[in-house]
Amino acid sequence: MKQLNVNLMHPVEQICVIIGRIYRSGMTTTSGGNISIRDENGDIWITPSGVDKGNLTTKDIMCVKKDGTVIGPHKPSSEYPFHKAIYEARPELTAIIHAHPPALVAFSIAHVVPDTKIVPQAHNICGDIGFAPYGCPGSEDLGRKIANEFRDTRFKAVIMENHGVVLGGTNMMDAYQRFETLEFCCRTILNAKRLGGVNYLTDEDVSRYSEHIPVNVPHFMDINYPSDERAIRTEMVNIIRRACDQQLMISTYGTVSVRWRGDDFLITPRDVARWDIMPEDIVQIKNGMAEAGKTPSRAVALHQRIFQLNPHINSIICTQPVNLMAHAVSGTKFDVRTIPESWIFLQDVPSIPFGLLYNEIDKVAEMFNHHRVILVENDSVFVTGDKLLNTFDYLEVAEFSANSLVMANAIGELKPIGDEEIEELRVAFNVK
Repeated sequence: MKQLNVNLMHPVEQICVIIGRIYRSGMTTTSGGNISIRDENGDIWITPSGVDKGNLTTKDIMCVKKDGTVIGPHKPSSEYPFHKAIYEARPELTAIIHAHPPALVAFSIAHVVPDTKIVPQAHNICGDIGFAPYGCPGSEDLGRKIANEFRDTRFKAVIMENHGVVLGGTNMMDAYQRFETLEFCCRTILNAKRLGGVNYLTDEDVSRYSEHIPVNVPHFMDINYPSDERAIRTEMVNIIRRACDQQLMISTYGTVSVRWRGDDFLITPRDVARWDIMPEDIVQIKNGMAEAGKTPSRAVALHQRIFQLNPHINSIICTQPVNLMAHAVSGTKFDVRTIPESWIFLQDVPSIPFGLLYNEIDKVAEMFNHHRVILVENDSVFVTGDKLLNTFDYLEVAEFSANSLVMANAIGELKPIGDEEIEELRVAFNVK
């Protein structure tokens, strides 16, 4: 299970890991996309031209030395000119990703710049987005046009007219997380538009969210890790990886917690890529304090109150899958009366206003006495259960149902199961 910190790897290893993730996530094709790293010597390591992105090895990665010498068995990517131009325009950037993920390409061919203020974290990670006019792929002209956008230091991501997107980062994971988060934004916006529209946050909303991130969580020193506690850590990591594989989480967002003993629990850490979380990264919370040396999720206080006020709940997942978030950012009712299984598993799912999580924690925590799943407008979805696997199952059912509702809007008017049928299910399956 052991994974290495991507940023500590050699550039050729970093590039292989990240291009592999991008390809397996369906965000590039066999021939499309290219990524690069500029090292401390000024050399640029870059994916090759014309080599299968699904099977790249470290031996395939090319190096263009600072003096222009090319080292490696292939030709460097044909888009090397714009990578070089961006590095010259923005010396603080050391990693670049260019790809053609479907939602970002949709904005590219519509000549629209996405507004990332659909959830606070997305705007904090992506910021404002630039737009580069069309240029012939591989040309010096395209390099000049893209570099000109990057000279505006507000931008670390630029939509390329009829071409896709290019993003920079201070390291490879910084660039990748921006890339993944921006594609999440675009997919969520597109799905929300199918449901009726998008309710964007204001700059003030985003600022208020940042003000509620806890900065002084108390810590305890007398830490022990008995076997039952270690088993929970392993289970949490397996579920987090599974959620990432199922595109129910992305590297920048997703919180999982599991009750351990009494009201003590384990929770995911803050600012660790979800793909890379290891059992030792999980944070133990005891008597409201976090184990020393670790920073728990920003939602730790709410998770604590949910456990304290709801003895029947033993696990919580908070995340942002695109179809549930399409409902959360459009203000559209998430009607689970689609098929019997959806209603039996989820019952009715309420939606609460943005900001309520931070202003009225007890009120929100008490809602889980009567609801298994709650949508938070422009924020997230909370799913609870008695066992972590069951909680994950409820999350899957909720996202599948939300996906069906998004699709149904392209067919015609939604016709949910009626009250009489719901009452029949309530009796047949002993739903309280």
